[in-house]
Amino acid sequence: MTVVVLARHGRTRANADGLLAGWTPGVVLDDTGRDQAARLGGRLAAAPVVAVVSSPLERCLETAAAIRDAWDGANADAEPPALHTDERLGEAHYGAWTGRALKDLAKEPLWRAVQDRPSTVTFPAHPEHAHESLQQMQARAVEALASWHARIAAEHGPHAVWVAVSHGDVIKALLADALGTPLDRFQRIVIDPGSVSIVQQTRRHPVVLRVNDSGADPLRFPPPPADQVGEAGDVVVGGGAGSV
Repeated sequence: MTVVVLARHGRTRANADGLLAGWTPGVVLDDTGRDQAARLGGRLAAAPVVAVVSSPLERCLETAAAIRDAWDGANADAEPPALHTDERLGEAHYGAWTGRALKDLAKEPLWRAVQDRPSTVTFPAHPEHAHESLQQMQARAVEALASWHARIAAEHGPHAVWVAVSHGDVIKALLADALGTPLDRFQRIVIDPGSVSIVQQTRRHPVVLRVNDSGADPLRFPPPPADQVGEAGDVVVGGGAGSV
């Protein structure tokens, strides 16, 4: 079934300075982030990517552009993968926490709940910044992934590969869902800037292939073996010979 590469955007100055950017406009990649995005694009240049779906925030759109540019440069005779945006893959709406220093937020009572009981957290309201709960963030992102899996499969076939460019907390929440892990444990997952995590959607359930991979090796997606046994979604007992 379809495979999604969950790519976190490259580093921004807000990341480096310890600020919670949220949906603040104008937050773009810094020099390190542009290097990370270019390297990520290089890793995907030989992959059969059919679409790139991005959060609408600038840092993700820049990363998505780098992925498409690298793919286009390596596949001169083919059209680059289509670029789409989806607000459901956008950053969490942090409300009154938006733009604040993490070191200051860590002193607030809500911080402990974000760490230990995130399923109970709704970020505080603010007149200029939307707010939501972490459960709402996860639900919209999971919905986005499901709808894009269905669309990609319908347009490009059941084994198509596509890229979703998003944010750290959003990708952590998506991986928690794919792993069947409660949201209250999603803080145990680390997602670095410029990293990829890979999830295959089968008819039965998601299968997590990689998490927080910041390596340099090209990402390849071989077709499923012709002698695959069992139902789609069954895993190979003993671990098999490798999938990615």
